Amino acid sequence: MNPSAENIVLLAKQHQIEELERLVSTGDFVEVVGNLIHSLQAERGASSLYIASSGKRFSNARKDIIQESTLLEERLRELFAVLLKNATYANAKMLSLMAWVLLGLDDIGLLRQKINGLKLAATEAITAYSRLIAGLISLIFEVADTAIDPRISVQLVALFNLVQGKELAGQERALGSYSFGSGVIGKEHQQRVIHLIDSQDRHFDIFCELADKRLLTKWRPIQDSPAVAQLERLRRLLTSKNALQSLDSNLSEGWFESSSTRLTDIWELQCALVDLIQETSAHLISEAKADLQDVEGLLKHLRENPPARADMSDRFFDPSIPVELALGFVAPVGNEHNSGKTIIDLLQTQSRKLVDMEMELVAAKKSLAERKTIERAKGLLMTRFNISEDDAYKKMRSTAMEKKLRLADVAGTIIALAD
Repeated sequence: MNPSAENIVLLAKQHQIEELERLVSTGDFVEVVGNLIHSLQAERGASSLYIASSGKRFSNARKDIIQESTLLEERLRELFAVLLKNATYANAKMLSLMAWVLLGLDDIGLLRQKINGLKLAATEAITAYSRLIAGLISLIFEVADTAIDPRISVQLVALFNLVQGKELAGQERALGSYSFGSGVIGKEHQQRVIHLIDSQDRHFDIFCELADKRLLTKWRPIQDSPAVAQLERLRRLLTSKNALQSLDSNLSEGWFESSSTRLTDIWELQCALVDLIQETSAHLISEAKADLQDVEGLLKHLRENPPARADMSDRFFDPSIPVELALGFVAPVGNEHNSGKTIIDLLQTQSRKLVDMEMELVAAKKSLAERKTIERAKGLLMTRFNISEDDAYKKMRSTAMEKKLRLADVAGTIIALAD
């Protein structure tokens, strides 16, 4: 291709459309990943009650959920195959995550067999499901981290935090189901429940900060629903009991039902957000294609009417024009609408759009970068002091409050000292 300004402007617009079209296929991918996460969360909760009741309860319901999970798993494998045919769209991190997720999916049959035979403790089963779900959520994180348009990136970051908060709520359901089902809760499980409640609230707060107002109107009724009110009452029982004090196992049904209703409501909100992402992507593609048609018209006009370059060159030697304006490619003043002015305006418009998008992308991805920093610092503390994830987070949070610093700043200092 001839490296002319006209051709480069046209190519830039075509690349933008290609990136936006990739986002549409990415939206389909995110939708299937989100649905599989939801199904595995339900499977994990049902498995907890199944183990807690020594296989006497939730056997049939669990089989139905596994059937749904299997269908979604097959769909995800199909999408992986499509994605690998266009591997240039996937970075090395995403390909590694895909491989890790596939390893987990390959082993899930054995996990289910162990649960069927009651050869696995409930906490081990919860951990196994949670590990696979974490890999799937990381795929959504990676998609959000590589989005190129801020209007999509912001929504993907909101989606990531909604899905992450929902996963923590799912872990809470599984742990509470086992505790109520077995009729006892220990101090360690109590602390874990408290941590899960605190952590999911943080992610939901970020979701509310970033989400479209139309979605927030759906979020508030979830918070005020009867299911959440019942869940709050049962939460108080879980977190206020003394260690190893007995629980009423008859409450396990109510706990599972209220937790499941809340998770289903959040999942429906998640589906609405994915639909909004797809809708926004389609709108951006339509908008970009309209711009492309305008660009092609301008370039056709340029080819048919070669611009006079003398007046543009003279600007650099005209002492009456400030240097910064000459170097900024400001079109010459006057009423004559020549092709030179047209291409300059076009370049300026394109440049402004790129600058605005870059600034918005930086803001949109800030929470993702901070999460990476916090997670890494938490891991360093766990290794250094041989403490749990909850204790590591509490140390960081108490330090942030004591020093009046942001949690991300404390995490950055921990990483710097470790390095």
